Amino acid sequence: MAQEFFESLIACIRKDAETHPGQSIDPDVLREFMTDRTPPVPARKPAPRPVQAAVPAAPRSIPRPIPAPVSAPSPGRELPQAARIAPAPAALERIGSLDELRPIVLACSRCPLAATRHNVVFGEGDPHAKLMFIGEGPGYDEDMQGRPFVGRAGQLLNKMIAAMQFAREEVYIANVVKCRPPGNRVPSPDEAAACIGYLKRQIKLVQPEVIVLLGATAVNFLLGKRDGITKLRGKWLGYEGIPVMPTFHPAFLLRQESAKREAWADLQQVMKVFGKVYRRQG
Repeated sequence: MAQEFFESLIACIRKDAETHPGQSIDPDVLREFMTDRTPPVPARKPAPRPVQAAVPAAPRSIPRPIPAPVSAPSPGRELPQAARIAPAPAALERIGSLDELRPIVLACSRCPLAATRHNVVFGEGDPHAKLMFIGEGPGYDEDMQGRPFVGRAGQLLNKMIAAMQFAREEVYIANVVKCRPPGNRVPSPDEAAACIGYLKRQIKLVQPEVIVLLGATAVNFLLGKRDGITKLRGKWLGYEGIPVMPTFHPAFLLRQESAKREAWADLQQVMKVFGKVYRRQG
């Protein structure tokens, strides 16, 4: 059944490519995204908290193009007043680069997650990326290594990024919370409120042209919507003028492989903003 599903999906994508020609992509890259052959990541011993080297954040000399207009987001139910997202502290507004922000986040102890973490997972990638991915929070492997999306879900995200004709180094990857919630549970509203200012400043500093939100938690806490991801995915939303595409979290796709077809449809919408369209080689 899995093979038949995959072959029918490939046939569908090829038909779409014939009517919407664009840049080519190696079919094997898409096959890797659609097929989970990722071996379990071995457990690692807790590593000392890394001292991350500063990377100069030179301004771009050429203004980036304005992305294609998107449809206005559908109104959704907002979070209750008690759980509304707290605004970023005023001090964060004076921070002019990710390198200035990083040590502040690494030393953060604004919520109880600081007491149980091994490492703060700040985020990584191109500091001026055109495309940004935002997830929920670190898992076990991320907490051990201090890097976002490095476990099985992260390896699937790498395949998703490659299928979109980007390299991981070309995008920026972050999470709503920077410390791992115990047992990989969903962050509480208080934990998210304590951390959301850091994420908002990251977005402001990176200034991506498009944001992909991975899973309901990212949508809920960044945009203030409580609708499930099944209802929100595939529909363009917005954050401070930036087009936002919600889609399934890679961890969910590992459990529900049939949802990869919908996720691929969501990612193709993002590709088209950048002039990238799947086309069969040969």
